[in-house]
Amino acid sequence: MKPAHLSIRVLRAFLVLCDLGNFTRAAQASHLSQPAFSALIRSLEDDVGARLFDRSTRSVQLTPEGRLFRNSARQLVDDADRALTDLADHVERRKGRVHVAAVPSLAASWLPRIFAEYRAAWPGVTLAISDLISDDCIQLVRGGQADFALAAAGVRASDASELKTTFLGQGRFHLACREDHPLARETRMTLRKMAPWPFIHMARNSSVRFALDAAMHPMQMNTVLEVETLATAIGMVAADLGICVVPALSLNQCAIQGVVTRPLPLSQLGRRMLLVRRREGSLSTAAQALHDLVLQRIRFT
Repeated sequence: MKPAHLSIRVLRAFLVLCDLGNFTRAAQASHLSQPAFSALIRSLEDDVGARLFDRSTRSVQLTPEGRLFRNSARQLVDDADRALTDLADHVERRKGRVHVAAVPSLAASWLPRIFAEYRAAWPGVTLAISDLISDDCIQLVRGGQADFALAAAGVRASDASELKTTFLGQGRFHLACREDHPLARETRMTLRKMAPWPFIHMARNSSVRFALDAAMHPMQMNTVLEVETLATAIGMVAADLGICVVPALSLNQCAIQGVVTRPLPLSQLGRRMLLVRRREGSLSTAAQALHDLVLQRIRFT
């Protein structure tokens, strides 16, 4: 017996003959000439090492071995059909799953519109989002949990051999303060003018904090609070506890009564926004489509 020679084509021919019980009709149903069809059945019998059909001038009937093999053959063909259908569904994006990791400013600003556009085109694909600090986003990609990440920090040298990055643009920042704060009327903003005022800092592991610390060095901000989320920082600003710096991408989250934002046109203050994915291996068809859509839609000014 040589099972490696078995093919779905041969198994389908066997099952058609089982169902029709006639070589001529089975050959026609298989779109083959009768000699070619007969040769296919003979090759199957040679491969399994047993006669599967009793042939006579009037009928074709399964042998005991043929009846034994029929259920297994039908199961194999059904499994193959399901596998091929499932694969086609994934290739055509009728089903699948895509997991994106993104820093909160991008997850809240650009991604909702991109996800909505993608969902409208391919509603059968499940979308997942992890909105985390940049380093955690990158580690999800490195560990294979996320298909790609939208990050705001470079890849560590130790990860450079495993991960590759695509530059999306430079993320800018705005000052957030109360509308009655003296800086709200400042026409030419500088970091030095901001430095004396009570400041609400983001946590040290955030890309916002990293960018601001790098731009301020060696100056120090007059830090009065350190918080984890932008919503908390803006709430503290509204309560007149200090000022803060927010990503331009997050300005829609700063719409709190009494709080205003002013652009910080400072060349030394910015974040490199990156798309990060693994170097080795292809993305799934569904993930590649979202990856390409992100590159088409995200623009920084």
